[in-house]
Amino acid sequence: SHNPADWIMIAASDMELVRLGTEKEIGFAAVRSKLAEILEKILKAELLRLGSTLEKTHDLNRLLQSLVERNSDLGSVVEPLCDTLVQVYFTDRYPGFDLDDPDWPKLRAQVEGVAALLETVKSRLPTS
Repeated sequence: SHNPADWIMIAASDMELVRLGTEKEIGFAAVRSKLAEILEKILKAELLRLGSTLEKTHDLNRLLQSLVERNSDLGSVVEPLCDTLVQVYFTDRYPGFDLDDPDWPKLRAQVEGVAALLETVKSRLPTS
């Protein structure tokens, strides 16, 4: 979809699952990996909103760079989230990687950061 609202709708739905997993402290690796996917969807929504064409990538750093290239005011908010989640998209989903011990307080802070970004981008979209 080239409609940013579609990306935000899916991200918001996924965020409900992440919040529940974080609240119950279940499925650390799955929750963290899903959070990285949500961040990806939010970044794609914002890029589409800014007039960018959809880039089929899971690379959070590439999406961040695209935001910076478009002079987005969200770069400083997105960069620390990308820094902490860029590796987990793959390492938490596939075998063969050394997994971190669950750090629920850190993950909760990341969830809140992504949730705030989601609300910011959502508020920038036209209401239907």
